[in-house]
Amino acid sequence: MADTTQPMTQSELMTLQHYLKEYGQQAEIFVSQLEMLENGRMEAFAAIETLQAMLSADDGIVLLQIGGGASVRAKVLEPDKILLSIGAEVVVERSNKDAAEFLKERIIEMEASQKNVAETLDRLRSQMNEINKRLESGYQQTVAAGQDQE
Repeated sequence: MADTTQPMTQSELMTLQHYLKEYGQQAEIFVSQLEMLENGRMEAFAAIETLQAMLSADDGIVLLQIGGGASVRAKVLEPDKILLSIGAEVVVERSNKDAAEFLKERIIEMEASQKNVAETLDRLRSQMNEINKRLESGYQQTVAAGQDQE
Protein backbone atom coordinates (compact mmCIF):
# COMPACT_ATOMS: atom_id res chain seq x y z
CA MET A 1 0.00 0.00 0.00
CA ALA A 2 1.29 3.50 -0.81
CA ASP A 3 2.54 5.74 2.00
CA THR A 4 -0.12 8.46 2.32
CA THR A 5 2.06 10.75 4.45
CA GLN A 6 4.51 11.46 1.64
CA PRO A 7 3.28 13.13 -1.54
CA MET A 8 3.61 11.07 -4.71
CA THR A 9 6.50 11.91 -6.94
CA GLN A 10 5.93 13.15 -10.46
CA SER A 11 7.22 9.79 -11.69
CA GLU A 12 4.64 7.88 -9.64
CA LEU A 13 1.84 10.10 -10.95
CA MET A 14 3.00 9.61 -14.54
CA THR A 15 3.17 5.83 -14.03
CA LEU A 16 -0.40 5.79 -12.72
CA GLN A 17 -1.54 7.91 -15.67
CA HIS A 18 0.17 5.46 -18.02
CA TYR A 19 -1.58 2.49 -16.38
CA LEU A 20 -4.90 4.29 -16.55
CA LYS A 21 -4.44 4.96 -20.26
CA GLU A 22 -3.49 1.34 -20.98
CA TYR A 23 -6.43 0.03 -18.98
CA GLY A 24 -8.69 2.40 -20.89
CA GLN A 25 -7.45 0.98 -24.19
CA GLN A 26 -8.01 -2.57 -22.93
CA ALA A 27 -11.53 -1.61 -21.82
CA GLU A 28 -12.28 -0.32 -25.34
CA ILE A 29 -11.18 -3.68 -26.77
CA PHE A 30 -13.45 -5.56 -24.35
CA VAL A 31 -16.38 -3.29 -25.21
CA SER A 32 -15.77 -4.02 -28.91
CA GLN A 33 -15.72 -7.75 -28.16
CA LEU A 34 -19.02 -7.45 -26.33
CA GLU A 35 -20.54 -5.64 -29.31
CA MET A 36 -19.28 -8.30 -31.72
CA LEU A 37 -20.67 -11.08 -29.55
CA GLU A 38 -24.02 -9.33 -29.28
CA ASN A 39 -24.16 -8.81 -33.05
CA GLY A 40 -23.34 -12.49 -33.59
CA ARG A 41 -26.02 -13.50 -31.13
CA MET A 42 -28.63 -11.33 -32.85
CA GLU A 43 -27.64 -12.71 -36.27
CA ALA A 44 -28.00 -16.26 -34.98
CA PHE A 45 -31.47 -15.48 -33.55
CA ALA A 46 -32.47 -13.97 -36.91
CA ALA A 47 -31.14 -17.02 -38.76
CA ILE A 48 -33.13 -19.38 -36.52
CA GLU A 49 -36.26 -17.32 -37.13
CA THR A 50 -35.64 -17.42 -40.88
CA LEU A 51 -35.04 -21.17 -40.84
CA GLN A 52 -38.38 -21.68 -39.09
CA ALA A 53 -40.14 -19.32 -41.50
CA MET A 54 -38.72 -21.18 -44.51
CA LEU A 55 -40.33 -24.41 -43.37
CA SER A 56 -43.69 -22.76 -42.82
CA ALA A 57 -43.73 -20.74 -46.07
CA ASP A 58 -46.30 -22.32 -48.38
CA ASP A 59 -44.77 -21.01 -51.59
CA GLY A 60 -41.13 -21.25 -50.41
CA ILE A 61 -40.53 -17.55 -51.10
CA VAL A 62 -38.43 -15.64 -48.59
CA LEU A 63 -36.65 -12.30 -48.48
CA LEU A 64 -32.94 -12.76 -49.11
CA GLN A 65 -30.64 -9.98 -47.97
CA ILE A 66 -27.96 -9.32 -50.57
CA GLY A 67 -26.11 -6.59 -48.67
CA GLY A 68 -26.21 -2.83 -48.45
CA GLY A 69 -29.73 -2.97 -47.04
CA ALA A 70 -31.09 -4.53 -50.24
CA SER A 71 -33.18 -7.70 -50.36
CA VAL A 72 -34.73 -9.84 -53.07
CA ARG A 73 -37.57 -12.32 -53.01
CA ALA A 74 -36.13 -15.77 -53.54
CA LYS A 75 -37.71 -19.17 -53.81
CA VAL A 76 -35.98 -21.71 -51.60
CA LEU A 77 -35.99 -24.98 -53.48
CA GLU A 78 -34.81 -27.16 -50.59
CA PRO A 79 -35.74 -25.48 -47.29
CA ASP A 80 -34.64 -28.52 -45.31
CA LYS A 81 -31.07 -28.52 -46.69
CA ILE A 82 -29.05 -25.77 -45.04
CA LEU A 83 -25.42 -24.91 -45.75
CA LEU A 84 -23.91 -24.01 -42.41
CA SER A 85 -20.53 -22.49 -41.66
CA ILE A 86 -19.07 -24.29 -38.65
CA GLY A 87 -15.85 -22.29 -38.49
CA ALA A 88 -12.40 -22.23 -40.09
CA GLU A 89 -14.07 -21.69 -43.48
CA VAL A 90 -15.70 -25.15 -43.24
CA VAL A 91 -19.26 -25.40 -44.55
CA VAL A 92 -21.44 -28.44 -44.01
CA GLU A 93 -24.92 -29.37 -45.13
CA ARG A 94 -27.40 -29.92 -42.30
CA SER A 95 -31.12 -30.34 -42.01
CA ASN A 96 -33.10 -27.24 -41.13
CA LYS A 97 -33.72 -28.55 -37.60
CA ASP A 98 -30.05 -29.50 -37.06
CA ALA A 99 -28.90 -26.10 -38.32
CA ALA A 100 -31.26 -24.35 -35.90
CA GLU A 101 -29.97 -26.51 -33.02
CA PHE A 102 -26.37 -25.72 -33.98
CA LEU A 103 -27.20 -22.00 -33.96
CA LYS A 104 -28.89 -22.30 -30.56
CA GLU A 105 -25.74 -23.94 -29.17
CA ARG A 106 -23.64 -21.17 -30.71
CA ILE A 107 -25.88 -18.59 -28.99
CA ILE A 108 -25.29 -20.32 -25.63
CA GLU A 109 -21.52 -20.21 -26.25
CA MET A 110 -21.67 -16.53 -27.19
CA GLU A 111 -23.70 -15.73 -24.07
CA ALA A 112 -21.09 -17.49 -21.90
CA SER A 113 -18.33 -15.54 -23.66
CA GLN A 114 -20.27 -12.31 -23.15
CA LYS A 115 -20.54 -13.04 -19.44
CA ASN A 116 -16.78 -13.70 -19.17
CA VAL A 117 -15.87 -10.56 -21.10
CA ALA A 118 -18.31 -8.46 -19.07
CA GLU A 119 -16.83 -9.77 -15.80
CA THR A 120 -13.32 -9.01 -17.03
CA LEU A 121 -14.43 -5.54 -18.09
CA ASP A 122 -15.98 -4.94 -14.65
CA ARG A 123 -12.73 -5.95 -12.94
CA LEU A 124 -10.76 -3.68 -15.27
CA ARG A 125 -13.09 -0.75 -14.58
CA SER A 126 -12.74 -1.37 -10.86
CA GLN A 127 -8.96 -1.22 -11.21
CA MET A 128 -9.30 1.96 -13.24
CA ASN A 129 -11.42 3.50 -10.47
CA GLU A 130 -8.77 2.59 -7.90
CA ILE A 131 -6.06 4.18 -10.04
CA ASN A 132 -8.23 7.29 -10.45
CA LYS A 133 -8.63 7.54 -6.67
CA ARG A 134 -4.88 7.18 -6.18
CA LEU A 135 -4.21 9.80 -8.84
CA GLU A 136 -6.64 12.26 -7.27
CA SER A 137 -5.12 11.65 -3.85
CA GLY A 138 -1.63 12.08 -5.29
CA TYR A 139 -2.56 15.35 -6.98
CA GLN A 140 -4.16 16.65 -3.79
CA GLN A 141 -1.07 15.69 -1.78
CA THR A 142 1.18 17.39 -4.31
CA VAL A 143 -0.89 20.57 -4.21
CA ALA A 144 -1.02 20.51 -0.41
CA ALA A 145 2.74 19.96 -0.18
CA GLY A 146 3.31 22.87 -2.55
CA GLN A 147 1.14 25.15 -0.46
CA ASP A 148 2.93 24.09 2.74
CA GLN A 149 6.25 25.12 1.21
CA GLU A 150 5.03 28.65 0.46
